[in-house]
Amino acid sequence: MRELLQRRLDAFAPLAHAAAADAPVRRAAVTLVVTEEGHGAEAYGIARLEHWSAEPALLLTLRAGDMRRHAGQWALPGGSIDAGETPEQAALRELREEVGLTIGADAILGRLDDYVTRSGYAITPVVIWAGAARTLVPNPQEVASVHRLPVTELMRADAPIIDHIPQSPQPVLRMPVGSGWIAAPTAAFLYQFREVCIAGRATRVAHFDQPLFAWT
Repeated sequence: MRELLQRRLDAFAPLAHAAAADAPVRRAAVTLVVTEEGHGAEAYGIARLEHWSAEPALLLTLRAGDMRRHAGQWALPGGSIDAGETPEQAALRELREEVGLTIGADAILGRLDDYVTRSGYAITPVVIWAGAARTLVPNPQEVASVHRLPVTELMRADAPIIDHIPQSPQPVLRMPVGSGWIAAPTAAFLYQFREVCIAGRATRVAHFDQPLFAWT
């Protein structure tokens, strides 16, 4: 799997956001951490495994309920890029700070497209190989819980969910997961990971909008 992901990302040319002087954005990075499914992801309505599974999965966090922004929402590990940091350095730092996972730079496989949010962030997704990652320690100030999302969930026939709303000319993207769904921007990263890394299709996602509740 690692070799497949590396080949797919080496062949993909990610689009970076070019900030304009009259439209400044804050920079952030998130991590698409490829790990093992472990004991399952019952938080999504997916049956929990009784044994450890080495099938590929992605790490997702449930944000702490008392956070100032986007409290209680599903998210990929990540955060703001500090001065002097590259997106890759920020992604590795946030991964360590949020879920207690320390990984070297040699585990970085590549990037996907930048995504600009309604709240004014240009987010760079970084794909990282984490192996089993059996020991995770969520930071309670930022993370309520950590979950392993099986890659098979991304390949469902009913994914993605595309909505059209009168407030935006752009289609709104959601990804179904278990008995629920995850909204963009996280859904955009999950969908592009599915398309580029698993299906081998150079699919773009920057044009997808977010649901109204995520606009602030």
